[in-house]
Amino acid sequence: MKLNDVNKGIHKRRKRLRIGRGPGSGRGKTSGRGHKGQGQLAGWSAPSIFEGGRSPIIRRIPKRGFHNRHGLIVKSINVSDLETAFEAGTEVTLELLRSSGVAKGIWQQLKILGDGGLTKPLKVSAHAFSKQAREKIVAAGGSVTEVPGPAPVAKGDRKAASGPTAPAAQSTSPETTASE
Repeated sequence: MKLNDVNKGIHKRRKRLRIGRGPGSGRGKTSGRGHKGQGQLAGWSAPSIFEGGRSPIIRRIPKRGFHNRHGLIVKSINVSDLETAFEAGTEVTLELLRSSGVAKGIWQQLKILGDGGLTKPLKVSAHAFSKQAREKIVAAGGSVTEVPGPAPVAKGDRKAASGPTAPAAQSTSPETTASE
């Protein structure tokens, strides 16, 4: 690199391209919009699904089901995976499963399933266990610990908690008003 090459290609005060200013500019006459059709009109831009006028693929394919945006992603691991991945007496935690690569990917909850056999005593902690998995881990001399997941949001609880609560002494029941 030489001193005269330092600022090569850098234009601080580059002029903006003026379209529609004659054939010599390279963007004259139709101003780069071509001949005829919707694209020549001012203010027209194609929607993201536009395919030149044919029925877009998003409208051609059938729609089924839904994606639950509030649903938890549950990862399942079999007892046989624990057998191959860990030594006897290991305390298997969620962090250890994630770091060792046994529970790959993105997940919020982990469930241990009972497929395969287990001969090593392991102290396993997870969000949920199937009945078979629980029996196999305990039968091998290990222990099972259920880790609490995120607390579910009950409908209507937020409104009741945020609103003013009336004292119990002021409330009147139908029995007291009928006896007076």
